Amino acid sequence: MADTAKDKDVIDQEEVEVEEEEETTTTTTTTKKTSQWHKTRTTKTSATTKTTTLTTPAKLYGKDLSEYDDVDVESLLAQLSPEEITILAKEVDPDDNFLPPDQRNSYECTKEATGPLNRKQLIEHINKQAIETPDQPEFEPFVQGKVRGKKWVPPPRDARDIEAEEQIAIDMGEEYEHALNDATQEEIIDLAAILGFHSMMNQDQYHASLLNKGQPVGLGWDGITKSTQQKLFPMDPPNSTDVEESIKRVKDDDSKLIDLNLNNIKNISDEKLEQLFAALPQNEHLEVLSLTNVGLTDKTALLLAAAIEKSKTLRVLNVETNFISPPVIVKLVQALLKCHTIEEFRASNQRSAVLGNKIEMEITDLVEKNSSLLRLGLHLEFNDARHRVAAHLQRNIDRIRVKRLNQRK
Repeated sequence: MADTAKDKDVIDQEEVEVEEEEETTTTTTTTKKTSQWHKTRTTKTSATTKTTTLTTPAKLYGKDLSEYDDVDVESLLAQLSPEEITILAKEVDPDDNFLPPDQRNSYECTKEATGPLNRKQLIEHINKQAIETPDQPEFEPFVQGKVRGKKWVPPPRDARDIEAEEQIAIDMGEEYEHALNDATQEEIIDLAAILGFHSMMNQDQYHASLLNKGQPVGLGWDGITKSTQQKLFPMDPPNSTDVEESIKRVKDDDSKLIDLNLNNIKNISDEKLEQLFAALPQNEHLEVLSLTNVGLTDKTALLLAAAIEKSKTLRVLNVETNFISPPVIVKLVQALLKCHTIEEFRASNQRSAVLGNKIEMEITDLVEKNSSLLRLGLHLEFNDARHRVAAHLQRNIDRIRVKRLNQRK
């Protein structure tokens, strides 16, 4: 028993020594990976893994890049010969958009110019050269009916798809089948148009079927589809309104001048527009003023805004397609608050296509304060402004309609 206990103590002592040896013994593996830029050393132990990264500077021609910082490039270029500078210029792309293309590319034509460019003669020379250049001879002569290479064979279709197509059958009854079998080509085209099968016909056949005009000749199932002849409409005659006479009638407050249309008259000077706007406050009969595409600028538009505030009878004002900036449009809309007679105002398609959120919100606030405006011609980008303006204009229209109904009663 004593020997057994002694042996057990010896075994336990040996196991403790083995464990101590395992804890104190480390296996060190050093992995060195060297490249042009980095060196990485990895050390592994039984408990932890430690990674150390050593970064080496980049080198050019055996020297670090930092050594080239103090080099004078101008002095190096001065030491080069003209031939060496030409070679260097061909190898370096300046990538400068301000240089012409013939100075940016590396190709330099050494031939002398044969004369000015003649595009027609150049095309004729290219076509002649293409025709006179012989075709490359074929290694194997062409034989009609002989297949060269591997012939393409379509893959076999799935048996289930074939069975599904065979099972598709529409039983329309003997009466309908007999009617379709005896139907003429025009009747089938009419039926396709009624059912909406637009891919089976062109526009002429479709409209002829709907209007019951008879099918066009030569446009059946086997006919050639041709484009429809374009309808030519005459150009609108130029605006023949006499600007000076119109300004005089506005100054004289002509009772017959109710609608003044100066659209598309591009030779109206700023002095004439100033005279027209100066005469508007004293006029008591003019109701519609159209100034579309007349070259209206911010300077004259501000004068128009001042004239609107004093107008007494103007109902419709159109200043579309001009050169009015968004802030001046706000001034025009603001002037509508003091003129309670204008019901329609249009000022879209100006120099600035987008008004911006701030301008649109200002216009929206001004429109909501206006109780007489019924129609507004402006492109508003933001949904909030569009919805608020539309809702307010609808309320103005409803209020006027209710007022008219009460007057009839």
